Amino acid sequence: MGEKNFSFQIGDFKCMAVCDGNYTYTKPAPLLFPTAPGEELDQKLREFDVDPDRWLEWKSPYTCLFVDTGENKILVDTGGGKENQSSRDKGQLTDNLKARGISPEEIDFVILTHGHPDHICGNTDENGKIAFPRAQYVIWKEEWEFWNSDRAEKELPETFKEGLIRCARQKLPPIEKQLNLIEREEEIVEGVRPILAWGHTPGHMVVSFGSKGEQLLAVSDLFVHPIHVEKPKWYTAVNYNPEQNVASRILEKAEQENALLIGFHFPFPGLGRVKREEGKWKWEPGER
Repeated sequence: MGEKNFSFQIGDFKCMAVCDGNYTYTKPAPLLFPTAPGEELDQKLREFDVDPDRWLEWKSPYTCLFVDTGENKILVDTGGGKENQSSRDKGQLTDNLKARGISPEEIDFVILTHGHPDHICGNTDENGKIAFPRAQYVIWKEEWEFWNSDRAEKELPETFKEGLIRCARQKLPPIEKQLNLIEREEEIVEGVRPILAWGHTPGHMVVSFGSKGEQLLAVSDLFVHPIHVEKPKWYTAVNYNPEQNVASRILEKAEQENALLIGFHFPFPGLGRVKREEGKWKWEPGER
């Protein structure tokens, strides 16, 4: 994938989808859609130009979001990081920001949607130093407490547990002195509001950006694949509470407010809108 940055506007907010790189997942169907009925899943995959019999790998972008509100420069998630990675095609966030003339020191806020490795491993650089040294890091309070207590060991399923906890314990503590824990859906700065959408993790959140009547929703892992938009009861295998993840969908809000969505794992730049046709949800990729 050659695209690294994509600029767009939300009202007066200057926005940019920034690619941190890609990661290739093997056996994607049981990872992304473990509960989906087989024939129905095959049909839906074909609608997205995927041959279910040959779908052995899924190359997922890691797309972070940069927003300049005019008053603050904000980054949503920090990507997979450069060190200790099995894939060298990740950890490109800071380089791709610099390519657009944005230095790490300019970032005022880093909003972490949740504590999974692909969203927080860029908190520090290869030398263990904070990647965005002037930024205030923002995370939901329960998310922080979950990963920094024995709850993670007790409550996570065994699958993926070790890697998830190891990364969280390595990448969250260094930002503690620059940390702002939130527990209400109140504006972080003007026009920027968290929306609790827990289920994927205990404190997973969507981030809303609103300006001049336009809205952008950074949905993070609420939807991991565009098919999850159209089939919101199909959830991934990496979910803390699958039932709540389904309940916390914000499709109604997105449609009613004609919000633009950006998905972390969607095909770059991850932008699109949702609408309902004959009672079924439809994902429409594109900026407008």
